[in-house]
Amino acid sequence: MRIGLLQCDDVALELRDEHGNYPEMFQRLFTSVDPTLTFRVWRCLDGEIPDDVDVVDAWLTTGSKFGVNDGLAWVDELCGFVRELWYAGKPLVGICFGHQLIARALGGEVVKSPRGWGVGMSFNRVTEHAEWMTPWQEGLDLVVSHQDQVKALPPEARVLAGSDFCPVYLMQVGEHFLGVQGHPEFAKPYSRDLMQLRRELVGAERVREGQASLHAPVDDQLMVRWILNFMKRAMEGGGDDG
Repeated sequence: MRIGLLQCDDVALELRDEHGNYPEMFQRLFTSVDPTLTFRVWRCLDGEIPDDVDVVDAWLTTGSKFGVNDGLAWVDELCGFVRELWYAGKPLVGICFGHQLIARALGGEVVKSPRGWGVGMSFNRVTEHAEWMTPWQEGLDLVVSHQDQVKALPPEARVLAGSDFCPVYLMQVGEHFLGVQGHPEFAKPYSRDLMQLRRELVGAERVREGQASLHAPVDDQLMVRWILNFMKRAMEGGGDDG
């Protein structure tokens, strides 16, 4: 499978030597599950927006320190490309910012959460058993780093997993778009260093809680399996009656 990675941010320079940049994180994790995958990267944050929806088999959007409501020109252009993918029936999976981007591009609403920052591990209930969720389990626990959340779903969307902190955590739109608020590509050491780097922004108490949460198991490889199953099913045009 050829995956187009829509890169929407860079790892902070202070952390890049230790942890690599986002494309490396995604490729390292995803190829650990399926070594046959190939990636092509578009630096959307620099205005490099793809002009052909069919140049790869499926698309994946990274997270970002920028927000979908920040009024940035490249975000608006990327929203336009997301809509092109939607109408073309191409598989797209959005991670964190990408999850929110899908919602905004298709008519949903994204807001800053009154609950504040989510950092460290997030613990979520899977509320719908889709056929591509194999192997199946009832929880989905991933690393997070976000303030914004999807508040209102776009048309044709349904929530598949959530928590009291983040009700719209895993969202499927139609049969070929999927969004998840968590970061399967974030290793725990990177999460720990990122929290420390953003300590003043996030707040000392929330960082302390986030650091402590990293002792819990993470479902990073499970989420990648689900994503790849979803992409393959969407490529085949398979429906899902839930």
